[in-house]
Amino acid sequence: MINDEPLFETAVSLRTGGTDPSTYLDTLEDRAERVEPRIEALLDEPNRWTRLEREAEALEARFDDSATRPPLYGLPVGIKDIFHVDGFLTRAGADLSPETLTGNEAASVRALREAGAIVLGKTVTTEFAYFEPGPTRNPHNPDHTPGGSSSGSAAAVAAGLCPLALGSQTIGSVVRPAAFCGIVGLKPTYGRIPIEGVLPVAPSVDHVGFFTQDVAGAQLAASVLYDHWRPESVEAPTLGVPEGPYLEQAEQEALDQFHEQVVRLEQAGYEIRRVELLENIDGINRRHNRLVAAETALSHSEWFAEYGERYAEETVDLIREGHEVGVGELCEARVGCGDLRESVETVMDEEGIDVWLCPAAPGPAPEGIGDTGDPVMNLPWTHSGLPALSVPAGEIDGLPLGLQCVGGYGEDERLLAWAEGVADALRPSV
Repeated sequence: MINDEPLFETAVSLRTGGTDPSTYLDTLEDRAERVEPRIEALLDEPNRWTRLEREAEALEARFDDSATRPPLYGLPVGIKDIFHVDGFLTRAGADLSPETLTGNEAASVRALREAGAIVLGKTVTTEFAYFEPGPTRNPHNPDHTPGGSSSGSAAAVAAGLCPLALGSQTIGSVVRPAAFCGIVGLKPTYGRIPIEGVLPVAPSVDHVGFFTQDVAGAQLAASVLYDHWRPESVEAPTLGVPEGPYLEQAEQEALDQFHEQVVRLEQAGYEIRRVELLENIDGINRRHNRLVAAETALSHSEWFAEYGERYAEETVDLIREGHEVGVGELCEARVGCGDLRESVETVMDEEGIDVWLCPAAPGPAPEGIGDTGDPVMNLPWTHSGLPALSVPAGEIDGLPLGLQCVGGYGEDERLLAWAEGVADALRPSV
């Protein structure tokens, strides 16, 4: 059920005329008819393909000269259903009236449109981007979760329904589903992709991210989505392994594979430094989760007061926990984000580490779709606001594993440049 749909190659072919946008849409429609009933990544939309054909024709008429075509010309993109998109309702996986969840089109969606992309449609999200799952299944094995909360976006890219999709991460909602679905998922440095026009969860740690099937495509998407993208060439990085209780949160089989991945990178010529880090991971986990609970309660104060009986039980529990968090604790948690970032970067400077390596999830995707998996391997990097991405790195019993690469604050350009070499070194030889 997996289809290779590399963003970079597809974008070049559409832009230069090697692929006709209408013909490409026909291919995607055929694929969706075969795949979508089993994975349910997209929200229903009557006459989707008629609309897309009309938009593709308008785009072709506007840019008949290939030399003037923008970078994502004719490229269909999936949009997680907590992003406001002109012409689409925002439902956020919830039982609230769409008229309640309105707003201006997300800045990230506008950026994609201005770059020539067309919206394939809204993708399934867990309720309000928390843990209550939707119907989406993992394209590698529909008996397993695709992860969450950006479930539909990850599954759509993995299944080849679109080469690019937007997601969001407040704990682990981009990097984890990317790992579960065997694709690339990027969570940027906090704030480097604008969050405007996205329903808030916990604004202090909400990030806009995205999914592709290739790192080169992620670089292309980043050049469009970031306000100030400054690509640069880099030398091979020094890689760090954060030894200690944080790493030990992973399942043993996945941890064994991670250590094998590190050895392979060492054999490929990378310098590896193993350093104790995040020794107080239990405290970090609690601080982040309390911060998320408190800010979710604040974000939903008006909606919950009026429609609380329509919320799923898990979301209700989160909001009620948030009501218990005092102002002092919330302030300390917010300050803790910067403190953690500073402490991690101090170690990076002292040890000469450019990129941290760690599992992108505790293991492969759990069986069943009632649980989207544990985001614990992503949490400290979200809390600190450091850029992180997952690249495919092996499998267990036919289910993908991801390697998480974490860079310095604001060093997204360098991280993506370095990640391409890391991904190449881990790619199975044919």
